[in-house]
Amino acid sequence: KSGCRSSPAQASGVPAVAELGGLPRAYVRALVRIFKAKEQLADSIHEMLAPQEVPVSGQDDAEKIFLLVLELTNPEQRESALLELSKRRETFVDLAPILWHSFGTISALLQEIVAIYPLLSPPSLTAQASNRVCNALALLQCVASHPETRTLFLNAHIPLFLYPFLNTVSKTRPFEYLRLTSLGVIGALVKIDDADVINFLLSTEIIPLCLRIMETGSELSKTVATFIVQKILLDETGLAYICATAERFYAVSTVLGNLVGTLVEQPSARLLKHIVRCYLRLSDNPRAREALRQCLPDVLRDATFSACLKDDVTTKRWLTQLLFNITEASAHAVS
Repeated sequence: KSGCRSSPAQASGVPAVAELGGLPRAYVRALVRIFKAKEQLADSIHEMLAPQEVPVSGQDDAEKIFLLVLELTNPEQRESALLELSKRRETFVDLAPILWHSFGTISALLQEIVAIYPLLSPPSLTAQASNRVCNALALLQCVASHPETRTLFLNAHIPLFLYPFLNTVSKTRPFEYLRLTSLGVIGALVKIDDADVINFLLSTEIIPLCLRIMETGSELSKTVATFIVQKILLDETGLAYICATAERFYAVSTVLGNLVGTLVEQPSARLLKHIVRCYLRLSDNPRAREALRQCLPDVLRDATFSACLKDDVTTKRWLTQLLFNITEASAHAVS
């Protein structure tokens, strides 16, 4: 009857047994199983296509990041936003693309950098101003190190905004922190082997700036600057550039030699490692290898740094190879 309630089987789309007439029971049971399987498959597809819920904590973090990035464009909120974002840059992996593609964000960071220029000469940079601009530099380092934004960062020539900071000579803590953080941005660029990065740095005369810091900076600044020179040397174009003229080679080798001299009194295994690697790479060039026979510091030829390198197998191997290379060059010269 039309007024009768439908059975559960009918409601679900599964035929009632009575509707199947005189069919064998096994056949009827098989049909019922088929219909139920179709329903389960449809439910599974529906669950797969349904939008996935973002965990509340992750969603809150993302919303907070977007809010902080927006606050960068507000001069009144920028300082606190810089501090918070610099703290979170290591934990939020997609911060760099958000910073780069958000309207006005990179311009705001560059405004922070340019605002410091008047404080460079005469040197009047305060600790608070140094901390604030270094937070902006930390965000730029995040952009420089991310694979999606590194090339964009380089093509925009943003590293050039940092060169005035690298050119400072004041030894006060605010200036030292400023140079070190700026070096960190350049270090992030060279960390990944990229010929475009090396070509850009060579064309913008980064080497003289690094050499000055290698001579006058703190131990940590010297280490980062030497690492940058090392990465440039490891590139074929970089090695050819430095060895192209006697002036360039001796500028680099003289600073390296002076650095080695300072390590005799105050050893630093980390800095010595980068110095030895620079010398070893220079020895790959025939003309430089010949020159190193004369200008390689004697303290690298004897046991002066044995204690410093006692646990550093890699650097000891590099030093052995370096001494072999220049000895071999000497033997060829004699023959």
